[in-house]
Order: sequence, then structure tokens, then C-alpha cells
Amino acid sequence: MLRVVVESATGLPKKKVGSPDPITTVLFRDEKQKTKAIDSEVNPVWNEVLEFNLNGAALEANSHLDVIVKDSETFGKDKFLGSTRIPLRDLASGQLRSLPSKNVSLVDENGHNIGATINLVIGYDPPASAILNSNESHDGDSTVEPGGGGEQGDQVAPDGALSGSVRSPLSPGHSSSLGQRFTRAQNRHRLVNKPQDFQIRVRLIEARQLPGNNIKPVVKVQVCGQTHRTRIKRGNNVFFDEMFFYNVHMLPSDLFEQNISFRVYNSYSLRADSLMGEFKLDVGYVYDEAGHCVMRKWLLLNDPDDSSSGAKGYLKVSLFVVGIGDEPPAEKRESNDDQDDIESNLLLPAGVTLRWATLSLKVFRAEDIPQMDDAFIQSLKEVFGADQNKKNLVDPFIEARFAGKKLCTQIVEKNANPEWNQVLNLQVKFPSMCERVKLTVFDWDRVTGNDAVGTTYLNLAKIASSGGEIEAETGQSEVGFLPVFGPCYINLYGSPREFTGLPDPYRDLNYGKGEGVSYRGRILVEMSTKLEGKVDKAVDSITSDDILVTQKYQRRRKYCLCAVFHSASMIQEPGEPIQFEVSIGNYGNKLDTTCKPLASTTQYSCAVFDGNHYYYLPWAGTKPVVVVTSFWEDISHRMDTINIILYISHHLQTNLEAFKTAVSAKAPDNQLAAVWVKLLSQLIEDLENFPTPELEGHSNLTSLDIQLKKLRDSGLDGIKAAAGRMREEARDIADTLADIESWADKLRMLAEEPQNSMPDVIIWMLRGEKRVAYSRIPAHQILYSTYSEQACGQHCGKTQTIFLKYPMDKNRGLKVPVEIRVNMWLGLSAHEKKFNSFSEGTFSVFAELYENQASVFGKWGTTGLVGRHKFSDVTGKLKLKKEYFMPPQGWEWESDWFIDPEKALLTEADAGHTEFMDEVFQNETRFPGGEWKAASEPFTDVNGEKSRNPGEFDCPPGWTWEDAWTVDDNRAVDDQGWEYGVTIPPDDKPRSWVPAEKVYHVHRRRRVVRPRKRAALPAGATVERRDQGDPEGWEFSSLIGWKFHRKERSSDTFRRRRWRRKMAPEDRLGASAIFKLEGALGVDTEEKERSSKGDVTKMFGANTPTVSCSFDRSYMYHLRVFIYQARNLTSMDKDSFSDPYAHISFLHLSKTTEKLQATLNPTWDQTLIFNSVEIYGDPQALSQHPPNVVFEFYDHDQVGKDELLGRSVCSPLVKLNPGMDQTPKLLWHPIMQKGREEGEALVAAELILKDKSGESDLPLVPPKRAENLYMVPQGIRPVVQLTAVEILAWGLRNMKPYQLATVSSPSLVVECGGQRVESAVIRNMRKSPNFPSSVLFIKVLLPKDEMYTPPIVLKVIDHRPFGRKPVVGQCTITSLEQFRCDPYIITAEGAMSSKMALMAASPSKHVSINMEETRPLLEAQETQTVDWWSKFYVSVGDQERSGPYLKKGYDTLKVYNCELEDVPEFKGLTDFCSTFKLQRGKNDDGDDDPSVVGEFKGSFKVYPLPDDPGVTSPPRQFRELPDSGPQECLVRIYVVQAIDLQPKDNNGRCDPYMKISLGKNTIDDRDHYLPNTTNPVFGRMFEMTGFLPQDKDLKISVYDHDLLSRDEKVGETVIDLENRFLSRYNSYCGLPQTYCTSGINQWRDQLKPSEILENLARLKGLSKPRTEDNGNSLTFNGKEYTLAQFEDKKEIHQHLGPAHERLCLHVLRTQGLVPEHVETRTLYSSFQPNLSQGRLQLWVDVFPKSMGVPGPPFDITPRKPKKHFLRAVIWNTTDVTLDETSITGEHMSDIYVKGWMPGMEGDKQRTDVHYRSLDGDGNFNWRFVFDFDYLPAEQLCLVSKKEHFWSLDKTEFRIPPKLIVQIWDNDKFSLDDYLGTLELDLHNLVPPAKTPEKCSLSMMDNMEMEAPQKMEAAKSLFAQQSVRGWWPCAIERDGKKALGGKVEMTLEIVSEVDVDEKPAGKGRDEPNMNPKLDPPK
Repeated sequence: MLRVVVESATGLPKKKVGSPDPITTVLFRDEKQKTKAIDSEVNPVWNEVLEFNLNGAALEANSHLDVIVKDSETFGKDKFLGSTRIPLRDLASGQLRSLPSKNVSLVDENGHNIGATINLVIGYDPPASAILNSNESHDGDSTVEPGGGGEQGDQVAPDGALSGSVRSPLSPGHSSSLGQRFTRAQNRHRLVNKPQDFQIRVRLIEARQLPGNNIKPVVKVQVCGQTHRTRIKRGNNVFFDEMFFYNVHMLPSDLFEQNISFRVYNSYSLRADSLMGEFKLDVGYVYDEAGHCVMRKWLLLNDPDDSSSGAKGYLKVSLFVVGIGDEPPAEKRESNDDQDDIESNLLLPAGVTLRWATLSLKVFRAEDIPQMDDAFIQSLKEVFGADQNKKNLVDPFIEARFAGKKLCTQIVEKNANPEWNQVLNLQVKFPSMCERVKLTVFDWDRVTGNDAVGTTYLNLAKIASSGGEIEAETGQSEVGFLPVFGPCYINLYGSPREFTGLPDPYRDLNYGKGEGVSYRGRILVEMSTKLEGKVDKAVDSITSDDILVTQKYQRRRKYCLCAVFHSASMIQEPGEPIQFEVSIGNYGNKLDTTCKPLASTTQYSCAVFDGNHYYYLPWAGTKPVVVVTSFWEDISHRMDTINIILYISHHLQTNLEAFKTAVSAKAPDNQLAAVWVKLLSQLIEDLENFPTPELEGHSNLTSLDIQLKKLRDSGLDGIKAAAGRMREEARDIADTLADIESWADKLRMLAEEPQNSMPDVIIWMLRGEKRVAYSRIPAHQILYSTYSEQACGQHCGKTQTIFLKYPMDKNRGLKVPVEIRVNMWLGLSAHEKKFNSFSEGTFSVFAELYENQASVFGKWGTTGLVGRHKFSDVTGKLKLKKEYFMPPQGWEWESDWFIDPEKALLTEADAGHTEFMDEVFQNETRFPGGEWKAASEPFTDVNGEKSRNPGEFDCPPGWTWEDAWTVDDNRAVDDQGWEYGVTIPPDDKPRSWVPAEKVYHVHRRRRVVRPRKRAALPAGATVERRDQGDPEGWEFSSLIGWKFHRKERSSDTFRRRRWRRKMAPEDRLGASAIFKLEGALGVDTEEKERSSKGDVTKMFGANTPTVSCSFDRSYMYHLRVFIYQARNLTSMDKDSFSDPYAHISFLHLSKTTEKLQATLNPTWDQTLIFNSVEIYGDPQALSQHPPNVVFEFYDHDQVGKDELLGRSVCSPLVKLNPGMDQTPKLLWHPIMQKGREEGEALVAAELILKDKSGESDLPLVPPKRAENLYMVPQGIRPVVQLTAVEILAWGLRNMKPYQLATVSSPSLVVECGGQRVESAVIRNMRKSPNFPSSVLFIKVLLPKDEMYTPPIVLKVIDHRPFGRKPVVGQCTITSLEQFRCDPYIITAEGAMSSKMALMAASPSKHVSINMEETRPLLEAQETQTVDWWSKFYVSVGDQERSGPYLKKGYDTLKVYNCELEDVPEFKGLTDFCSTFKLQRGKNDDGDDDPSVVGEFKGSFKVYPLPDDPGVTSPPRQFRELPDSGPQECLVRIYVVQAIDLQPKDNNGRCDPYMKISLGKNTIDDRDHYLPNTTNPVFGRMFEMTGFLPQDKDLKISVYDHDLLSRDEKVGETVIDLENRFLSRYNSYCGLPQTYCTSGINQWRDQLKPSEILENLARLKGLSKPRTEDNGNSLTFNGKEYTLAQFEDKKEIHQHLGPAHERLCLHVLRTQGLVPEHVETRTLYSSFQPNLSQGRLQLWVDVFPKSMGVPGPPFDITPRKPKKHFLRAVIWNTTDVTLDETSITGEHMSDIYVKGWMPGMEGDKQRTDVHYRSLDGDGNFNWRFVFDFDYLPAEQLCLVSKKEHFWSLDKTEFRIPPKLIVQIWDNDKFSLDDYLGTLELDLHNLVPPAKTPEKCSLSMMDNMEMEAPQKMEAAKSLFAQQSVRGWWPCAIERDGKKALGGKVEMTLEIVSEVDVDEKPAGKGRDEPNMNPKLDPPK
């Protein structure tokens, strides 16, 4: 039963008078039901139920309802208002029982929206015996049985929506029902079966899951022999979004059998195996779909040779077949494309079947779900009747989504550790397209929307394997397995756990977008896959046995984590004190109350300025330690495996880097081979020595563990075997790189562990109470393993450097919050003793509390402590007493309480610095709007602490001032250096600062700085320590708060001091004792009871013991950082450059290089020396993992803040004794900015351990370039050689305006390796854009090593009034390799010249070309059959259209299928000079896309110079240059034809015409547009004059002519004429094959062949060619040529010129010059810049006017048809069928004859009627005269006619000339009867019979056999001119041809010329002559 509730409609259209009376009709199958009508209402409400009885049959998947709304009329027919169609697919699948269709739009007859909507609900009860419908029977799925789900309430998802639906895909493999076949036949039947135009459009959207590593896929789509390919992309999941058009003209029946084939190739691999997968489907399949299109479907690619091999990836496409008059449907892009249900949109290749599979996801339980609800909301919930307890404020449930389906578990209320114990059965098609199952834990809310707690993904690719990845030779293909997982916990990450009532700014993280920043609980799940078979319930509960099984997987063991923080530096925004928190899971999270408090946070400490740029935390020798104990499952067998594979991978990666460096440094072969062999041997050795651990005996093995072990082992064996083979067999070492990289990728993939149940360790930096930045460290990286050393994490017990990140950082790491060095160790507490061997330093544990006092009337005491406690914790909020402290279990007090002031405040900030910058902030305050006055604390430090007046600073001993106090305005400040803020109590200073003053600002500050420098100490002098502060250890503060200082000031009202008491472990020794510190120390008990109502967080963590690790000795190191240069930096300034400098930061020290001006390729050549760097810890450990040197590159700005250009990191080379002879090597390190590579830096660093003895044994100090500027020393800096760089600066082109003014007088600056040279200024760009003197020369020291060579930088400077010289464009040429040359070889390129140099030499008297008309008659006849098009058609191999051209031995030309510039032999025609694009820097919109602002034409030569100045330098390379002045040229553009233009009109055609512009001249050929064609034959020659080089760009556009709207541009192509003109390939005018002085191939160049040959000889520096023997032989370039050898087998025709010139031409054609040609240029439009809009065949000739007049142009006008007349005289008929019966009963006919020529049906002619023929004879003597247009060369008639009566233009058709004659019987009262027909081909005429007796039907068939001996031409009526005789007419009877009569005719063809000489009229009209016709007797 199907019920339809018609609820209501809205917005129905009004009538002209009044409102409609709407009535709704619902059609289902053929049954119709109506609602009642509602009177005059545009928003009717019906609420009626219409029922359709299904008679026990189930719904079919393709069934639908039609809903029609009409206006009810009392009289006449109801008026149609709108309709809609609702598919019932979701009901038919049985997953839904009701389908609410709300706000469905209604459409009119044409499918346009009418703005009205209708609301319905459709309910469906499936019949009890649900019969499988034919569509789904192949899928092995059945409809859900009644009662099998749906009734139970638990199926409903919590948000009220029903669970997702399953749809059946319609794929070519499915059998379709009869009804469909019938509609298909009907669909096709509507098409007339004659050839017609179709357009097939293919839109490639994206590809997913393509196989392979590091692939670059490209898709080729082939339809009807046409192929298009996409752009090449990179990666396995790529997005193409490209549309291809295929226009075809063919029979529909043929078209529908054609295939559309998609092939995906890997463009990276050039081998035969580059085809990755293919898919084919026939065009007919697409045409039969609704709308003739397939929208956004996925194609499953497979291997064409092996259909069973499974999916090779998926391709998402839309396909349209557009016939004439079809409107292509618009594509709707769904918003949730990412979740689109791929299975139901999948088209399968034949032979691959999708099987139904059930993913059973067992969800057992979750733990640690964070609080999500506020207590306030909780009280609201109580109002709604929720429980009373306020414990865990979270109501979790899980939603699983896969392939567009979603299922949810039940909701467990108020439980942070819920147990669901449910199984979710996701029914999917397999192999699946969707990669991952998305699991989201939601918190159910009755009042507001559900909140996501966290999201995680199960990636099927990682928990299943198709088994195809294994190499063939092992033969083990049984490693494939279906998706399987667990039971195992999966961790959730998302936004920080702290609950706030405010909206969470990091919400998106909980939906799985971005990297989660904190742990949000974990869920225990298990997944398995069953193929085939249906499941009863989508959601079911798990049996108790299964729940028991998971118990063993939940066994926990205790883990200990210790982290020692060595340093925290590079802090840019200090402020409140900073602390770090380390947590794993919930353990250690100081704001979480569910775990025991642990010593998981460092003590707060304030940042200190490092004297240069950054701040750091002054921990000195006491390093804070964090200890966290936690409980997790033991998954060591998984972690060991990952770590071992990562260990091997890490080794390989290091060696691979070395190998790549060696390749890029062009190392000699033997060195390269050594690196390579080491790489392979190490890899093989690692793979042999470190197998993955065995799994036997581990408690919690899952089946996935076993499968993955198999997979990994076979993968590792495969790599090992391949490496062994490569070591034996490889020939070319550099080629192996790709394979080795693919192994590295493979290893990384094998090291991914899906079942990683141990959460990541998260380090947070807290500033005050606020979480600022975090870092996530996977637990396996720091995990200790007893299995083997390699199985330990790579950072286990080792110091690592970590850059923390801001949560959801929009700028992707632009700013670094802090860089920390931390040493972490994580291990089972059973192994905690092992920690002792890893730990350094001595660990000590203290309890601490603070004694507080206040000052009242100058006396210190406890009386003034309002609301504060006498003894408290560090925050002052928690009351403590010494007596209440109890040591934790297993610990005891070691000593008594003692006063211990914080040491950190005593260390001198400038320790270890040679230069230091003192900073003070000057503060002023005001009332809003008042005057600025000095603040209460006029001078403070950066944290707001009181500081001294700058005048009071005295220079400490041993230091000298370098400069006076200056205001630092190089920050985000105004021009006086102030920054402004608003203070909000209780703070005493603003939280944030802005550079612009507003009225409401009440506080401002500016930074004043003064640099000082350490002076040389006099011998024996000791540096005195500074004052140690208060002797009693008090710290003072003016307010009760954070900011304490050492020295008492008059304003202080509060003081405190720290008491500490040391603890020691009772029985254990060694550092591992710290792991016993669990829980807080004892606290005041009475306090506890009182504050239980208060905030729990105050209680927790406040007095956990503090652990620190003190190092008894520090080591002094000496660091040298070598920064040589950087390249390709981003330009940050408007002038296209940056002013770069670098901050180099190492631990707590930083230094800055010098600032360079305006360059993107700075060469600093600087050594930065950090003289004494104090580092604690073992030097050996340090040398293994040295701290990083961080380079931050900035662009210096005069005003405002310096912008960051990027960051680079380099590891220093550590020398533990200064005598080590290793030197650091400069290497290129990438500079990263916002996650992208933005340049490279050439840097190195060395860290040398200093001995006690002092400085003596350090390496020599490098030479200075200036005071305090050291250069990079010899041995490290690149070895250089004196090199010449010659620059051919030819000119500038297409310069865009700069700052709204045109660039008028530019000059060029070339910089290379620190040298610069400037060209002369172009005086006037408009007149001559070339440089007046073209060659520039630089001598420069360039590194010999190509790896180090600096780029050449071109800058164009415009000389503006008032001496302004802005840089208006720049270009960086990175590699000089292509310009290197040997200066002593003079090649043609060396003596680069061109025809211009010869202009003076070439006398112009030769140029008059004599055209004697010698054989006028022959010529005239020849032009009829032979023209330029004959030559063109012969050249493209179209023999039929070319006539007798070839036989005459004439030239052919070369047709290039691409642009002339793309023909490889001609090297892009840039042999004289290349074109370089000039760019400008950041544009105003701030987008980083550098814009092209012009072009530079020029070239370079780079060659070494002798070092000895006495030796003469080599000859210059650029000599004999052409004249660079402007040349006036004649340009001839021959446009032959266009191919496959993009249709612009609705009928799929366009009306193209040409528009050509050269400089300011434009030719608009609009009048000659060609109607209705996409392949127009233009055949136009345009002549233009222009000046080179100003007008070098010839722009040829094709437009589409529109009568009413604006003409649209189809596409355009641009030709650089200057390159053609200057190129030495003679591309200005192609060389023909022969030298003709007349005829259609007449010579068209200005110079004769002999002159061109002489010029060529001079160009190549050869002697002049010599001729002998009357020009029949010639010597050139040492070779002898004779005319005979070229013209031996050629036909000599009358047009050839003299022998000498012919020979010169033949010799020229051997020299690789451009031949006479037609090039094919692709048209592009600005809308689809990379899609071909069609192609244009053309060629261009360029002739300088100064060399005289060129030859006559070719005539390429399209062949014009000649008018001909066909005269057919109908004499008699006989044997005509007698059709009528007369009154007397005799048979008779009234005969007449009708005739016409096909294609010209409008001109049908008929004879008069011969009445009452009793014997079938008729006598007429009647003349038909047909005029037609005829193309002799193609032997076709040209017919122009309108396609439709409304068409504006006629369309041209080409049709063979035929005549059709028919005999009819004339009837007065009924229709005339047809008696017979005759069709004659005038080219291939059936010879007539001389007498009627001999005339029979057989002569029409026998014609081929009868006259083979007759010449072809003789059969043609055009050759015979006239013929007379009898022909038979045939009629079809009972399917056979029968004779219908015989007709006697004379046929004659008369040309237009002869028609006046031999006139004749139609019928028997005048002039009745030639022959005269008498009326019949």
C-alpha cells in the first residue's frame, strides 16, 4: 500500500483576475487520484490522504510519483499550474517507511521553476512476500522483511532523522526491465536516421585512490577517434574539473555504438606500464539515460588486460550527449560532495561486480569523555525532568558514517565512561570508493543541538588490503584481506577539554577538521566485514560472550613518562609567566579532575630578553622535570614494529638526502657510486638484521595484527629483493632515484599503525592561566622497548627540538610561539629502572610554600594581608601550613624547611653575550580623551615590571656603549614608536597593543633600546657579580599579584619569600624514583571541608611537589654559523624586492645578519660567532642530537613591522675536540613559510666544545669585511672562478604601467654574484623598445660548483622625472647551466646574426620579378583543376580533392600539426634571443601571485676566464649583431581554415570570422563571416604593415558573429613576429621545394635563393658558395652538390626558374631551415585559458620594406563554385505501368515526368501530361533546365540553404551532382500515383541504351562490369558534355525492384560561358532552340 498525504502548497501564481482554485492530482503507474479543489487560494491546505493499492507487488527502485497542481475550472479543462516528479527509490530500498517531501518546487511545462512549492508525505507498507524487483536481483540484496527493523525505536537517530538509505546503482551490467528497453527504443526512434551533428561533452571532476606512489596522473578521453587529455596532476586523489567537447557528425545508430574510453596514465613513468586503469562505455548508454546525460557518477577503473584485478582507482565524471536542439542540462553541484554516496553513483566496467558487504562495527564503550554541559544548562534539564545528580555532565552517543549512510548508537545519559555494547551494521557495496568510516562521538542535548565531542576515522585502506601491492615474482598473493579492526581503543582529539559556557572557537576540531589539540576520550571498537548476506537489524546489541572476549584487550599496565625541559627559547610575546604542561590522555592534564594530581607542569617562570630579538626562560642549571604516570594497554608488539620500520626508513632517508645532494652537486661518478652503494648496502643490511618482531605470545593480538605482519613482511622482502637486484644490475645510477624514493614512500606507508591505542603525548605552553600553544608527539616516538635498541622510539631518552604550534593556526606556522628542547622517556613502570641509564643530571624533589607579608605604615607584618593567607602556594590563593605537608608514600623528608629564593632571577641576562641590547619601555597614561602623562611606573620591562630610567643605566664593567638610547620604531607602532592599549582592571597594563591611537586608549608605551658591546677584559680582572638582591630572600611587589622583583622600592606594599623542603625516596636509588611521586602532598584538612563547594581546580595541582633536574656542570661551546646566501625569496615590497636580513637563533642566544637592500637573492657571506654558549648535559648525547640553528628571514621595512619571509632549520656539525679535521659543508636548506617552500638558504654551522684552556685551539677567526662582520672562511665558502657573463640585452616588450604611468625610458640592471652592470637607457619605448647598445659584460667570481651558482637577476629601472628610478619589473634566472659555452668554438649561434645585418649588402635591384604570360591558354585551363588548395590537399594526403596536381610534379608543403615554435627542430625560434617574463612583487590585494608586467628579450653566454691577467681573454660571443633599430615590415597572414571551434550558438555551431591586430592596426573581417560551421574554411590573406619590434605581437582572433547580441570571442593565438624575424632558421618566409618564376607556386621571397645562401654562409662564417658548370653544380661548406642529384626523378615543368637558383634552393633545403609550411595554432580564450577552443591553420610571411618588394602573394581564396546548367530533354516514355481503368474497362495512364537535382528540391520541374496512354508510351518533347554551382576541383555541387525557416543565414552543403527523374500518373480527384524513378550520377553516368528494347533494369547494376575499359573521365557527363538514349525507371513492389517504365532523354551540361552562345528555354518556351522542340503529335 502506498499512501500520499497531500498537505499544502505555497506561492501558486495568481490568475489575471483573482486567485486560482487549486486541485492536486497524483499519478502513480497509470492510476490517478485527485484531492478536492480549494476556492481562490494561492496557499492552499488540503491535508488529504490518497491511497494506491499495489496488489501485493513491491515498489520498483525506479518508480516515481507525478504530482500535478491545476486550477479547477467549472467549465472546460482544468488549467495546468505546475508539476513535480518524486522518485521513490528510498522507499523501494526498504530502509525508509515514510518519505517526507517538504517544500518541493513545482515546475511548468518547460521545466522552469514557477516559484511555488508543495508539501507531501509518502508512506509505504511493503507487502509481506516482498518480491525482488528485477533491478536489484543481481545485487544479492533483499528488501527488509516486515518486522525486521524499522518498528524498533532504537533505529531512529537521536536527532530525529531516520537512518540513511540504500540505493541501487544503475550500471551497465544490470539487466533493465522491458519498460526501460521500450523507452530506450522510443528515445532513439525520435532521431531521424540520417547523419547529423552531436556534441559529446565529458567533464572530468576528480579521481580517487589511484594506485602507486608519487604518481602524476593524466587522463585521456577518447571518443570517435578524438582524444583529449587533462592537465597533469600530482597525487593519488586529484581534482581535474576539466570539460572536453567532441563534435561529431554521423548516423545516430553508428554513434551509439561508439565507445567513450577513459584511460588514466601515470605521466611520471615513461615506460610501457604507464597505463594505470581504464573504463569504457558506449555513447548509447549515456544517450538512454534521462536527459541524455550521466551526472557526477564514479567510474571504477580496472586493468584492461585483467578484468578480475579489482579496482585501479575511481574517476568522477559527468557525460552529456547533446543532439541538435537539445539543451544540455545544468549540473547541480551538491554541497556535501565529500560524503556523496559513491556506491549508488558507481558505473562498473563489464566483468567487475560490486558485492554487498556488511561492515559490522562493534562499539563497546568509551572513557574519559570530557564535560560538555554547563551546570546552568543542567538545571534547565532538571526542569525538563532529567536526573538530579550533577556528576558527569555529558550524554554521549556515537554516529558512524560511511558512503553516505549513517547509523547511531543509543544515548547513555550522564556518563563520561559509557558502555553501549552495540553493533552497527553498515551495508555497503564493495570494493568501496569511500576510504574511511567516520566515527563521531556526540553529546546529546535535549534543548540545544547535539555537540560533537570528537571525531576519528577508520581508514579502510589501512585496515584492508587488496593484495595487489605484492610483487609478482613472490607469488604470494594471499596477503589480501577484507577490512578488519580491533578490538582496540581509538583515541579522539579535538578542542581543549576545559569546559566553558562560551562558544568554543575550536569547535571544528571536534568534527575532524584540522589537527586536534587535546585528548578528548577514547572508544573501544571492533570491526569485521561480511560479504553477501543481509543483516536483520542495522543496530543490534552485542552478545555477552563477545563483551567478555574484549576484557583481555582492556588489561592495563602502568606507564611512566618523564620529560626534562632543557630550554625554551624564541618566545616572541612574553607577558605573564609561562609554564609547560605534559599530558598523555587525561593523565597530567592539570585542569582535569578525574585523575590523580601529578607533577605534570613545570614551575612558572618569566621570560628574559636575549639581548637581540627573542625572549627565553632562564632555567640555567636547574631544569624543570615533569613526571606523569598513566595506565594503558600494552601494545608493544605494534609499537616495536613501527619503530623498527621507521628506523630503517630513517636510515634510508638520510642516505637518500646525501645521494640527492651528490647528484645535484654533479659529483664525479666514482663518488656518486660510493654514496649509492652505501645506500643500498645499508638498506639491505638493515632489512636483514632487523626483522619485525614475532607475534606469538602477546596477549592482545587482533586478526589485523597478523594480517599486517604478513603484509609488512612481504613488503619489506620485496624492497630487499629489489634493492639486491638494483645493486647487481643497475646501469645508470641517477635513474634509480625514482625507485629508491618509491621505497622510502613504501616504508613510510608500512609504518602506519591503525590500531594505535596509546594516545599522543601533548605538550601545552600556558601563559598565565591561558593555553597558548601545543605540540602533539606520537607516543611511539619516545617509547622504550626491551625488544631491541632499534625498537625504541627515535626520540626515546634523547633530547629533541620541538616548535610548538598555535591551535588552528590560520597562518600555518608563520609565527613560532616557542621552541623547546625536551628529553622524554616513556616506558612500562616494570622497566622503570632502565630509565636510570637514560637520565642525566641529578633529580631533586621539593615541597614549597610562600610566606607572605604586607607593609602597613612602613612596617612589614601580616596584618595588612587582606584576604590573603600567611602561608600560601605560588598563586597566593591556596592556604598552606608547613605542618600539613606529608611526603607521598615511599618518600621521606631529607632536610628541614629552608629559605630558597628563586635562582632564575639572579642570572645575568647578558651572560655569554658579546653584544647585548638593553631595553626599557616608557609608559604613559591618561583619562580617555585627556592629555598623556607619565604613568605611575614610567619605565618598565617588557613584562610590565618596574625598571630604571634609561639615564640611570650605567654601563656594566667590561662593556662599552655602542650607541645612544633610541626609540625602536621597527615594530607595529606609530611613527613615534608608541603602541596603545586599554587597561582592564585588575590588570595594571593592557593585554594587547595596537599601533594606531584611538580616543578610548588610556595607556601607551614605547620601547627604547641601547646596544652595548663586551670590551676586551684587562688580564686578571674578574667580572664582579651583580648584587644578589635582598639578603633575607624576600621578593617585593607593589600589588598582590604576579610581578615580583628583587630590590625593595618605595612603592612596594607586599613581599613574599619561598620556603622549600627537600624529599628523598626511602628505599630506591636512581632517577627512576621520581615515578613514585603520585598524588599531592597533604593539604590542610579543615580547609578541604569548607571549600568542597568551591572550585575543585583550585585544590588540584596547587601543591604537587616540584621536580627539577640539576646539572652540576655546564659545558662551554663555541658556535659558528655560516650564512652564505639565499635565493628565490618572496618579494614583500611593492618594488618587487625585499630587503632581507636573517635572525639566527640558537638555544637562548640570537644574532642578526646585516640588512641587504632590494634583492631576492641576497649573498651575506657572513660568519656569525657565538663565543661562549653554555649548554648543560653530556657532550656525547649533545653530539648525537645537537640543538637546531634556526634561521628566520625577514624583510626590513623602513616603517612598520618587518615581515617574515620564511624559516629554515639546520643542524650544526658538533666537534667535541677542536682539532677534528671535519669541516661543515654549505648546503641548500628550504625556507618554509606558511607550509610552502619559499626559497632556499645556503648555510652551515659548527658547534665546538671549548676546553678549559680557553680560546687558543679554536679555529682561526675568519677574515673581516667590516667592523664585526666576518666572512665565510676559506674551505667552507664555495671555490670560485673568474667567469665572464655576456649579456645580449636586445629590448623590452609589453611593459605594463607602473604606478599609473607608462614605462617610457627604462634601462636594465643585471646582477650576478654581487656584480652589477647597467645598460644604456632606452630613450623612447614607443619609438624603439630595443636597447641602443646591446651587449653588456660582467666579470664575476662564480662558484665552480653548479650547486652554488647564484642566479642572474634582471631588474628594469624606469628613469622618471625628479631623479626617481623605480624598479618596474624583475626576473630571476636560477640556473646558468643552459647558457654555459666554450668561447673558442664559433658556432652559428656565436656569430649570431640575422638577415638584417645583410640589408646594406643586399642590392635591391634583383627584386623586380618578371611575370611573362607565356602560355596563357594552358594556364587558364590549369587553374580550373589545379590551385593552391590542390597543393594543400595533396600535402595533407587528401588525394580526391587535389585533382591532377601531383602528376604535374609540383611542390608540396609541410603541414605542421602544432605551432611553428613547438616544432623541435626550430628550438622555439628563440635561437637569437629568448624571452624572459618580468614580474613585480606583492600586489595591493595582498595575494601572493606575482604578476607578469613585461618581457625582456635577450640571451646570455657564460664562460670561464683565465685567472692569469697576462693571458688574452677569449673572443666575445655576441658579434655581428643585426641593427636593433625599428624596421618597417610587410606582414602577410594567410589563414587557411579552422578546425573544431568551440560552438558558441545554441545549435552547437558558430558563425566565425577573423579579427587580426598588429600594433595599433586592426583588421576586422566581420563582413566575411561564415555561417553555421565549426570548421570554417577561411582561405583569406591579410596584408598589414607594422614596425618591429614595437608591434611584435601579432594577435589573430576568431569571433562568433551574432546579429542581436555582442559578438563573442571564440579564441585567439599570439605570434611573436620578432622571434620569427630574428631567428636564423629563416622563419620569416618558408622555403618552397622548387624555384618557380610563374604558376601557382611563384617565388614569393624578396631575396633569390642564391642571395639567401650567401647570407647563410656569412652567418656561419663560411666562404661564399662557388658555382660551376652554368650553375649546375655548386660547392658549399666543403661539399659539392649537383642539380642532377636533386632533380633526378622529378618531373621538370614549365614554371621552373634558372638552374643556378634552383640548385641554391635545393642546397638551402638541406640546411635545416623552415620550409614552406602551414602551421596549426591552438586558440585559447581567457575564460578557459588551458582548454583548446579550436585550432587554426595558417602561416605568416614577414618582409622588411627596406629590402624591396616581395613576390606576389599566393591566392588561397576558397574554391569558388562555377555555375553550370544541366539541360535534360524528356523525349518519350514507353512500357509505363498502366495504373488506371477507363470507363470502358481498358488499362491506361495519364503520364507526366518530374525531375530535380538532390539538394535543390526547391527547383522541381515537371512536363505536361500525356493523357490516356493505353500502351504505356508517352510523347513529351519537354526540356528541364537546372542551374547549379559546381566545384570542379572537388567534383561536388555547393548548395546554400537555410536549415529552418527562422534561420538568419544559409548553411553550405556539398553534394555530389545527381539527377532524379520520376514518372507519375496524373489524377484529377485523388492524389497522383507514383510509377517509377531513375537516379543518375552525373560523374559516373550509366551509359544509356540506344533503343527501348535494349533498355532494362539490369543495365543499372551491370554498369561497373560493362565498361571498365572506358576512361574514368569518359563516364562523366562533364567530360562528355552531351548524351542521349533510354534509361529504365524502377519501382519497388513486394520488396523487389520492378520496371516502372523507360524514358528517353538528352542530357547536356552547359557552362556559364557557353550559355549565352547556346540559349534554350524551359519546357517548350522561348528561346526554343538547341535543339528546337516541337509539340508532341
